[in-house]
Amino acid sequence: MRTALFQFVTLFFLATATVFAQQAEVFTANNQAIRGYDPVAYFMESKAVKGNPDFSYPYKETTWLFASAANRDAFKANPDKYMPQYGGYCAYGMSQGHKAPTDPEAWTIVDNKLYLNYNPKVKTKWVESQTENIQAADQKWPTLKDKKE
Repeated sequence: MRTALFQFVTLFFLATATVFAQQAEVFTANNQAIRGYDPVAYFMESKAVKGNPDFSYPYKETTWLFASAANRDAFKANPDKYMPQYGGYCAYGMSQGHKAPTDPEAWTIVDNKLYLNYNPKVKTKWVESQTENIQAADQKWPTLKDKKE
């Protein structure tokens, strides 16, 4: 009887933890923000650059990877400057009222802010009405950031 109860409690805990994990403010894949890409590199190198686990930094309940110690240190000094908008969820999806995963290669910097999109095709659609989409996403993000994906 104790074994069955223990198994039930363990399964309940794991199921509950999974639900709460999906409510993360930052989109993660394999516990890595931006699928392991370096957020600072978008600004410094104007391209998507895969991060190195040797240069990691835990922030907002996930791991951020960087291509260099200098990029990691720049992020540590001012994470809000380099973090993607909407926690790294798709900017177009957010403008439409939902969270969606992103492709690190589908990105744009607008007014010194990093925006990611689901894929290049969605990025093209997002850019067509970029100003309006940013305004809509900015309004929706505060109520959606803690909701399940």
